[in-house]
Amino acid sequence: MGKELTKAPAEGEGSGDRGDSARGEYQRGLLRIRGGFEASAGTLGAGAAAIAARSDAMDALIASFWEIETALDARLAKQVSVVAVGGYGRRELFPSSDVDLLFLLDGKLAERDAKDAIRRVSQRLWDTGARAAPVTRGLAECERLDPENVESALALMDARIICGDAGLFGRLKTALAAKHASKDGRVMMAKVAELVRARYAKYGGTLFHLEPNIKDCPGGLRDVHVCGWMARLQAAVGKTQVAEADEEFQEAFAFLATVRCFLHYRRERDDNTLDWQAQDEAAGRGVGIGVGSGWRPAVTGDASYWMRIYFRHARIVNRRALQALSEVPAPKGLRLPRLRKAVEPEVEGFQVENGRAILDDPMGPNGDPAGEPHVVLRLFAEMARFGFVLTRETEDRLSNALPAMSSQLEEGPALWHLLREVLTGAFAGDALRAMHALGLLELLIPEFHGIDALVVRDAYHRYTVDEHTFVVIDTLHNLGKQTGEWAAKFAQILKDLPHPELLYLAALMHDTGKGRSAEVHAVESERMARSVLARLEVDVHETELVAGLIRHHLEMSAALRRDIFDAETVRAFAAKVGTPEALRMLTLFTYADINAVHPDALTPWKAENLWRLYIATANYLDRSVDEDRVSTGGGNELVHRVVAFAPGRRGEVEAYLEGFPERYLRTRTPEQIRTQFEMSTRFGLDPVQLDFRYAAEASEITLVTRDRELLFATMAGVLAAWGMNIVTADAFSNKQGVVVDSFRFTDGFKTLEMNESERGTFVASVHAVLTGEQSVEKLLAARRRGRRKAPKVVVSARVDFDANASSQSTLLQVVAQDTPGLLRALSLTLAGHGCNVEVALVDTEGEMAIDVFYLTKDGAKLDRAEQKKLGTDLLAAMEENAR
Repeated sequence: MGKELTKAPAEGEGSGDRGDSARGEYQRGLLRIRGGFEASAGTLGAGAAAIAARSDAMDALIASFWEIETALDARLAKQVSVVAVGGYGRRELFPSSDVDLLFLLDGKLAERDAKDAIRRVSQRLWDTGARAAPVTRGLAECERLDPENVESALALMDARIICGDAGLFGRLKTALAAKHASKDGRVMMAKVAELVRARYAKYGGTLFHLEPNIKDCPGGLRDVHVCGWMARLQAAVGKTQVAEADEEFQEAFAFLATVRCFLHYRRERDDNTLDWQAQDEAAGRGVGIGVGSGWRPAVTGDASYWMRIYFRHARIVNRRALQALSEVPAPKGLRLPRLRKAVEPEVEGFQVENGRAILDDPMGPNGDPAGEPHVVLRLFAEMARFGFVLTRETEDRLSNALPAMSSQLEEGPALWHLLREVLTGAFAGDALRAMHALGLLELLIPEFHGIDALVVRDAYHRYTVDEHTFVVIDTLHNLGKQTGEWAAKFAQILKDLPHPELLYLAALMHDTGKGRSAEVHAVESERMARSVLARLEVDVHETELVAGLIRHHLEMSAALRRDIFDAETVRAFAAKVGTPEALRMLTLFTYADINAVHPDALTPWKAENLWRLYIATANYLDRSVDEDRVSTGGGNELVHRVVAFAPGRRGEVEAYLEGFPERYLRTRTPEQIRTQFEMSTRFGLDPVQLDFRYAAEASEITLVTRDRELLFATMAGVLAAWGMNIVTADAFSNKQGVVVDSFRFTDGFKTLEMNESERGTFVASVHAVLTGEQSVEKLLAARRRGRRKAPKVVVSARVDFDANASSQSTLLQVVAQDTPGLLRALSLTLAGHGCNVEVALVDTEGEMAIDVFYLTKDGAKLDRAEQKKLGTDLLAAMEENAR
């Protein structure tokens, strides 16, 4: 049992007077601190000065209160340390922050012996207006690490003695240092990583919120603390020196500290949300962007400009925190959780170790790789593919080398090839964010700079414009990883896209126009995208797909606000979309765009309606083809666009276009139509005109010739004979009997990819079959049919007829398992029944083939008896082909 505390002196004997005097001095000090802040809030260091001054004032107040108690019981001076912990321990006592205190007891003094003194000190602090948060611990208790309460251990890392037994506090620091150097230090690092992951998850993993919490959001003050903790723990574990924070990081902290002080004083409480009203006031006062900051508002009181400054500082802090977590050494016997497990590719110019990319020696034989565009872009392509991060040194070298790299950067197909690899990587969003933070993305695409940390206030969006863009790309890439009915359905559409990189490029550029014109940003975004596409030398067809998607990227969302079951709504929307490929891209984009507004924006109801509109429009595009035929007698805008590409030949071009379905004009660019028109003028030299375009993803061959029996079936047969898998196909004819058949296909055996010389042989083989010089049956017989893999999804064959979809033809839709030779089997059966294919639309979705034919027989529709007989024979032909 310890001795009883000496009785406190009676009222009026001095203790109350000393307490009142200290309290008065403290409160006068707070007024001086606030006045100083209000006068200098526009300077970068105003916040740091205020929080340090309040910490010093609080130190003096607590020391005065403790001196009163030690005068009553001398044991308290030698057996108790009064310690500031947490933010107060760091001398970062914000205007409305709690005062975190530890009363550290020597083992010789029982807690109950000091309890009354601690209670009186705490009460005096509360009476002063300070929110004291005291805890009492013995030395042995502080030395133990509780894995379930790592926050207490982190608070002790920032411990600082205020008054009391300095020797006792020194023993605590010695014990803690030993613990940090042991396995406990590694456990603490692992726990910090877990805490960061949980905190980031609350904010969607991004710092770019329109109304951020400057303490807890990624890039906030809590990340500043994480950097400090991790640096000291790593130094303890590795017995290295703690590196000084760089000037950029220090400025970021100073700015955040000033903003938090501003919020606390403004609201008179510990509220850290930077809402729109606070942003307006901060911008009007120029909080934190005065002398020494390097930033000045373009317009006085411009909240958007001021928020850009905030986000740029927060981005620096966020990247430092992520680097600190990625550089933690893996402890023996303990697997340290990382934000992501990364593969380590072997690429010239850099290495990846423990999920971190490190550039090769700048003094090596090949020079500094940081200034080599092909090395840097390959680095980010691999980063997008595997998900590793950059070390701080790598970031610094890349940032410093940007001017040198810009002088060597070449545009054109080579740049597009590498950018495409970045966009299609599973971690494209993170790679693009890193490129953006370093300034590399703006170097490649200057048009993107206008939306850097751009705030556009509305009632829906949660993120800045650039972050919204990256979240759209994240959403698209994550479709296949998500569970749920709708994600799976939309993921299948994405899987079937022949050129997904075009969708990602459109997503990257779709809001760039907001940097110049928020009201009509789609038009401005399209204009800027066309400039980028021209520099990358993307071909005309792909350019039109990207530009069209950006131009119409709001149309599907607008259509969802109408009655999607109304035929007129579907018809009007389909007219704007034009083609099935554009519809797929727009559907996927709209899904991702809605999801990227904020986490709760894409409700199941919206996803269902989006899917229904997609299906309804896809059906309409297939079923309306034969109704809308080109007539050159009126003012058809699409015809005028084509004629403009063939000056002086208007009559010939109009004669060629007469009678084609309008879908022919909508699915091809004017340049492509001009090329096919010119092919039709060379029938005298060669009646079979072929245009072949090889691509690794999907090649395309177009036939222009005069219509005849078995033409479509023959083309399908020769492609099957070469082992090609037809992905999409269409067949159109004009009033003069000229046929344009286009087939897009993949090369399952990579014959054309691995043997470039075979491409010419392939085209010659197709030509020989179509001219009758070679038999397609012999080609098919020569091809050995290997054992087919069992399908992952079994599709039941179905044949449907619709006599009302077209006034001229009978519509036939075939849904079946996608198997080699299927299209030829269908075409031969149709020809065997004497059917003429007016229009054919062939599509593949995963393992399901959906083929639509517009049929006539002897110039008329098929009657019911003919439909029934044809349906039976088609099912039999499909069954035979599948064997």
